[in-house]
Amino acid sequence: MPEQNPATLLRAGLEELGGLNTDPLSTRKLLDYLALLGRWNRAYNLTAVRDPVEMVTRHLLDSLSVLPWVPGKRLLDAGTGAGLPGVPLAIARPDLDVTLLDSSGKKVRFLNHVRRELGLENAHPVQARLEEYEPPDGFDAIVSRAFAGLARYAAAARHLAGAALLLAMKGRYPANELAELPGWVRVQSVEKLSIPGLQEDRHLVIMSVNP
Repeated sequence: MPEQNPATLLRAGLEELGGLNTDPLSTRKLLDYLALLGRWNRAYNLTAVRDPVEMVTRHLLDSLSVLPWVPGKRLLDAGTGAGLPGVPLAIARPDLDVTLLDSSGKKVRFLNHVRRELGLENAHPVQARLEEYEPPDGFDAIVSRAFAGLARYAAAARHLAGAALLLAMKGRYPANELAELPGWVRVQSVEKLSIPGLQEDRHLVIMSVNP
């Protein structure tokens, strides 16, 4: 058993996820992000998870597990909070342009600090509500793990969806939420995610908006 510290746990988890971008610089940036999150969390209460080892599993590996289903070059992380899953995805895929959208000023201030400290030029924090956000350009996908329900998420993102996929990160298989989706939403698939070290259900709902 490898020693349970953030660095060894992260490296083992990345390998288990299929050898995602595991170059030393990316791994270091992921750990530096966790350090910043832990430091700011003391004053800003950005996440309920406070143990660094648990953060690796519940924040970094959980976020990165969706990477195989993120298409294209432009991603919107809706309701990103402390930058999840957007910041880990931006680190793992430097070619991916990630907009980090949140309505909370303190969270966007934290994300701007993360961008500066880590040199994440492909991450762009924006303070706005998803329902009211009017970007100059479109996206290939919109992802969220923060919305309470699939129907609410789809309605809030509908004006941005266009040709973009809607990706919703969920825990247990959301049977009731899927049944409540309006007719203009098409569910393309529901993927079961496997998070290294996490003995809990995780799913990714992949949706599109009918013309």
